[in-house]
Amino acid sequence: MQQLALSIALIGILGIGAQWIAWRTGWPAIALMLAAGVIGGPVLHIINPEHVFGELLEPMVSIAVALILFEGGLSLNFRELRKTDGAVIRLVLLGAPIGWVLGAIACYYVAGLVWPVAILFAGILVVTGPTVVLPLLRQSNVAARPRAILKWEAIVNDPVGALLGVVTYEYLRRAGEGGTLASVILSLLGAAVIAGLIGWLAARAIGWAFPRGHVPEYLKAPILLVAVIGVFVGSNMIQQETGLLAVTVMGVALANMRFDSLRDIQPFKENVTVLLISGVFVILSASLNLEVLRQFEWRFIGFLLALLFLVRPATVLLSLAFSPVPWNERLLVAWIAPRGIVAVAISGLFALRLDRLGYGDGSILVTLSFAVVIATILFHGFSIKAVARLLKVTGASEQGLLIVGATPFSLGLADQLRQIDIPVTIADNSWQRLAPARQKGIPTYHGEILSEATEERLDLAQFQVLAAATGNEAYNALVCNEFAPEIGRDNVYQLGDASDDDDPRTLPESLRGRTLFTSGHGVEDIVEREEQGWTFRKTKISEQFDYEAARAALPPEGDMLLLVRRTGALRFFSHASRPTPQPGDTILSYVPPAPIRSKGKEE
Repeated sequence: MQQLALSIALIGILGIGAQWIAWRTGWPAIALMLAAGVIGGPVLHIINPEHVFGELLEPMVSIAVALILFEGGLSLNFRELRKTDGAVIRLVLLGAPIGWVLGAIACYYVAGLVWPVAILFAGILVVTGPTVVLPLLRQSNVAARPRAILKWEAIVNDPVGALLGVVTYEYLRRAGEGGTLASVILSLLGAAVIAGLIGWLAARAIGWAFPRGHVPEYLKAPILLVAVIGVFVGSNMIQQETGLLAVTVMGVALANMRFDSLRDIQPFKENVTVLLISGVFVILSASLNLEVLRQFEWRFIGFLLALLFLVRPATVLLSLAFSPVPWNERLLVAWIAPRGIVAVAISGLFALRLDRLGYGDGSILVTLSFAVVIATILFHGFSIKAVARLLKVTGASEQGLLIVGATPFSLGLADQLRQIDIPVTIADNSWQRLAPARQKGIPTYHGEILSEATEERLDLAQFQVLAAATGNEAYNALVCNEFAPEIGRDNVYQLGDASDDDDPRTLPESLRGRTLFTSGHGVEDIVEREEQGWTFRKTKISEQFDYEAARAALPPEGDMLLLVRRTGALRFFSHASRPTPQPGDTILSYVPPAPIRSKGKEE
C-alpha cells in the first residue's frame, strides 16, 4: 500500500513538475513529460507502473484517455468548425483512408511487416490524439484556423483510428471462421452507431437534468465524471474500442447544447484533464521496456522517416487539395502529427491478440509504436514554433493588453502603449463610445465582452493582460472573474478600491481582479482626475536613472500604473503586486497637470 501511494505521488510530481518547467522555459510539455517518465522508470527504476498497478493499469489508462477525449469533445464547437473551411471533414473522410493506405504501404515495404499486421498498425497510426496535440497547441502561437484544424482532427480521429484497428483485427479473427470483410464492417458499423447513440443520449439526459435543477450544483461535476466512465465502459461491453467514439460524441453534443452548467464546471474539467495527461504520459514512458527497444532495427528508422516526411504530408496535401485553406496552413498541418498514449495502448492490446492468432510480427508493434511516439513528439514538439514562424502561420506576434471600457482614461492609456509598440485593444458594447478610439486607429472590439459570441469573434490568446476600466466597479469585477481562468488570476486588473473583508458593502477579493494603482483609485477618483486634466507619463529606466530616481521624480500626487518590460511583458502596479523595474524597462505613470503639481509643492 505504501509503495502504491509513493508511486502515485511520484507520478504526480514528475508530471506536473514537467508541465511547470515547460511553462517556465517554453519547451514542449509532452517531451518533458516523456523524459520525466523515462528517467523515473527504466533509468532510475523508482517507478514501475506494471508492478505497482498490476491488472488495474490497462483499465486505468483507458478510462483516463476516455476522460481526456470527452474533455476535448467539450471544446469542439460547431461554430469553430465552420472556420476550418471544411478541412476537418476532409481530413476525416478522405485523410483517414488515405493515411491508412499509405501507412500500410510504408509498414509493409519499409518496416517489413506482413500485410495483415501492416494494415492493422497503419489504421492505428491514423490517430494523433488530444493527449499530445492539445498540450502542443497550448504552448505554441499557432494561428486560429490551423489550430482549430489540428484540435478537431486529433479528437475526432482518435476513435476513428481505434475503429480501423478493430475492423482489421476482427476480419483477421473471423476470416478463419468463414467471415467476410463485408460482415465485419457491417457489424462494427452497427456497434459504432449504437455507441454514438449512447453518447448522444447521455448528453441529452445531462442537458435536460442540469438546467432544470434535478442535480444540485455540488454534484454536477461528479455526476458528469461518472456518466463519462459509464458511457465508455458500457459501449466497450457492446464492442471493444467503441467507447472512445461514444465519449467523443457525448462531449461534442454537450458542447453544442449551450447551457450554463458546463461553464460552471469548466475549471474543474480542465484541471482534471491536465492531471490526467500528466499522469498518463509519465506512466506511459515509465512503462517503457528498454529490452523491447533493443528489438529496434535500422529499417525502422527508414519507416519513421517515411511516416514523417511522406505519409503524413501526402495524406494532408491530398485531402486538402482544391480547398480554401492557404498553402502555408496546409503545410503546417501536414507536418504536425504527434502520436501519444492511444496509439501505444491500442498497439499493445492488439500485439497480444495477434500473437494468439499466430502473427509473429505482432510483438514488433510495441517497439514500433514507442518509436513512433518518441520520434513524433521530439520532432513535432520542438519544431512547431519554428515551423509556424517560417510558414507565417502564427497568431499575434506579441501579446498585448485588452482594456474593457471605452473611457477617456482607457483611451489615454491605449494611446501611450501604442507609442511604445505594445498591442492594445479596447472593448465596449457601445459603438459611440468606441468612436474616439477608431478615429485614433486603436483596435477595438464592439460587443458585450461577457457574451458567448466573444469566444468566437475575439482571440483571447493575443492578450497577456486584461484591465477592466468601465464606469461600474461591480461590472469590472464580473469581467475579471469571468476571464481569470483563461488569462490568469494574476493578469486581470480593474479600477476600484482594494476590497476590505471587514466591510460588508464591498465585493470580496476572490471575485475581483487585482486593483489598478497601489493606492487603489476607484472609478469616481479617475473621473475626477480626468476632469482635472491628469495625463500619462512614460519614464525609461536605465543604469543612471534607476527606479528610486524615477520615484523621486514622480509628483507627490502621481501614481505609477504600469511597468513595460523590455521584452514586452506587462505588469501593473497594484495593492498586491509592485514589480521591480530593471534597466531597459519603461514605467507608465498617471500624473496631474503642471499647475496642480506646482500647487501641491507649494502646499
